Formats: sequence, structure tokens, C-alpha cells
Amino acid sequence: MELKKFVDFDNLTNAFAARTDEALKQAHFIFSTMQSPGLVKVGTTLTTWSLKMGLPVKGIIRKTIFNLFCGGETLDGCQRATNDLAAFGIGAIFDYSVEGEKTEEGFDGTAQEIMRTIDRASQYEYIRFSAFKVTGLAHFDLLAKITAGEKLTAEEEAAYERVKARVDMICAEAKRKNVSVLIDAEETWIQKPISDMTKAMMIKYNTEKALIYYTFQMYAHSMLDHLKELHAHAKANNYRLGAKLVRGAYMEIEADRAEKMGYENPIQPSKEATDRDFDLATEYCIQHIDEIGLFAGSHNEKSNYLGTLFLEKYGLARDDRRVYFGQLYGMGDHISFNLADAGYNVIKYVPYGPIKATIPYLIRRANENTSVRGQSSRELSLIKKERKRRKEAKKQLAHQDKF
Repeated sequence: MELKKFVDFDNLTNAFAARTDEALKQAHFIFSTMQSPGLVKVGTTLTTWSLKMGLPVKGIIRKTIFNLFCGGETLDGCQRATNDLAAFGIGAIFDYSVEGEKTEEGFDGTAQEIMRTIDRASQYEYIRFSAFKVTGLAHFDLLAKITAGEKLTAEEEAAYERVKARVDMICAEAKRKNVSVLIDAEETWIQKPISDMTKAMMIKYNTEKALIYYTFQMYAHSMLDHLKELHAHAKANNYRLGAKLVRGAYMEIEADRAEKMGYENPIQPSKEATDRDFDLATEYCIQHIDEIGLFAGSHNEKSNYLGTLFLEKYGLARDDRRVYFGQLYGMGDHISFNLADAGYNVIKYVPYGPIKATIPYLIRRANENTSVRGQSSRELSLIKKERKRRKEAKKQLAHQDKF
């Protein structure tokens, strides 16, 4: 399909409208650092060690990578960030980014916090979404054991029932308050119970519209077929499929584990194959939009261009409420702000949580930007251009003031 510019991702005035000069300077420093895998490795190792040792580094983390990629430490602390986005027609997804809890008390606390995000989202038209990872509600090892098909002990069976109860409580609250929920996918070796629970929640709560969303990580070579299989299941069982499409966040550890353990690598053979399947999946969802709700999460400009073309091809309005484009807070602003300016539905993931608890998320963002060099280089290039543009504009204004 020939690309036609329905939206201009090079419009820097739109792209960075919400960022101050100081914020751009900080982002320039962070994305420059991410160009060096060695620096990222040393930095993440030192950060983890310093926090474990109780060293006073939270202030440094807060002023740098945390402020760039997280909305705040608390739900109330995210309000400024989400208000700033709303001013430009961009919605927000409150994402309590605490992973790898170890205790039942911790799991229950996370579930209650997710409930609070749903309540907050229900109060604002520009939010209406929540998101969570099941690893915030369950032991990682329990999920791995279920995926491996191992027999659970009576205690583990009881623990799994509590996990399912937490997930159902969250989804029931979302149904009551008409808030959509994105249940994130995770590593393949813990994914089966996550998939099973998400599917069960869609069957139960997606009877009228796509409210609960299943995440398809398109870097897995089986995902396009899996999307079509779930769609067929949804049609046969009278519920709507909620499809969150992403490329995926665990590619390197998936490939390494498959090699070490001697099983077939679940990852696509190339980036081109991942891009192809992501775009095919996007078109498939839009083609069947009467039966599917689509959340296309991507920082790839071409995929977002194609998404706008597919809407045009199938005769859908730019602001059709069954289709959303999504990017992460602190990344892809040239995509988010320009899509929103052109009239498309755009949502930003706004992670939040205590600094120490969000470190796994922040490390993943750092590693992701280091491994996907084209992405971080593009972010850095645009930031440099915008800083240069602003300096030149200020010089021109100062020159005019002399006369």
C-alpha cells in the first residue's frame, strides 16, 4: 500500500509542545546515554546495587530516567502529567508498574492499587483505560509451573485461585465503571495462565463491547495465527475480542532461554517478519472492527502511518472509538502528539509507583532503547532538532526586539 501522509510525524512544534526546555535537555542527556550499551549496563547495575545498599540515589533517579518514563510515584502524582497530555487531546493509561511481588499481602495491595486506577480512570473522559501485569498479582514461579504443565500442590492451587479472584475483581470493577483494561503479556514461560485468565475475562465481560484486552506480542511467530484463532473463538462464543498489539518487550531473554534450554525459539526470524505481522494484524483487526476492539501499541512510524491508511481504506472515522493508537510516556511523542493533532484516538501508557519498585520497568526501558538503536537514535535526533529550532527561534525573536 502506498504511504500517503494523513499525519506529519516530523512536525516538531506539535511533537514537543508539552516539554519545557529543561525537560528536553534532560531527555537529550538520557537518550544520548542510551546510545552506549556499556554505559547502560554499568548504570543499571550500579542503580540496582545502590538501592539495595540503601544509598541516597533516589533523588538522582527521580530527576533523570524516572521523570522521563514515569508519571509520578503515586496516582495523585500522575495528575499533572495526565492533565498535560489531555490538553493536547491525548488520553492516559494509569499503569501501576510494580512487578515481581513476593507476598500475598503485596499481591493484594497491588490489586487494590489497580482498582484505584480504574476508579480514577472512570472520572475522566480522556483516560478510560487501565493496565496491569499479572506478575504484580502472582508469584512468577507459580505462573512458570502452570505453564510447564507441572502438578500443583494444594497450597499452590489455593494461591492460583486467589490470583484468579484478584483478576476477576479488577475486571468486574472495570465493567461496572466502563473502563477498558489492558492485561499485558509477559515471558512465554509464564504466559499460559495469563492467557487463560485474560480469555476467561473476555468471555465474561466483553459481551457488549471490547472491555478487556488480550495482548499479542507480534515478535512471536505464532501470534498472527493466534489472533485469528481467538477472533474465531470470540465469534463462536458471542463475545468481542479486545486486541492489544505490540511488537514485544522480552525478545532477547526469550531467544537466550530457548537456546540454553534447547527448545524452538518462539521469536520471529527477523525484525522485518515482526513488522510484517504487526501490520497484517492491525489491518485484520480494522477489517473486522465490528467484532474486535483494537489498541495498536507501537513506536514504529510506518506502522502508525499504515494504521491511519487502514482506517481510511475500510471507511472508518479517524476518531472511531474502537481503534486506539498507543505509545509509552516519555517516548514516541512525535507520533503521539501528531496523531492526536490530526484527530486520531491516542493513549499514552503512564507508569507510576515508588521509585525502588519501578526499577525493573525502568531498566527494561533502558535496555530496550539500547538494543533498538534505531528507535533511540530517532528520539535523540528529533530532540536535537527541536532544541536547535527553539534556540534559533529565540535568537530571531531577540533580533526582532532590537528593532
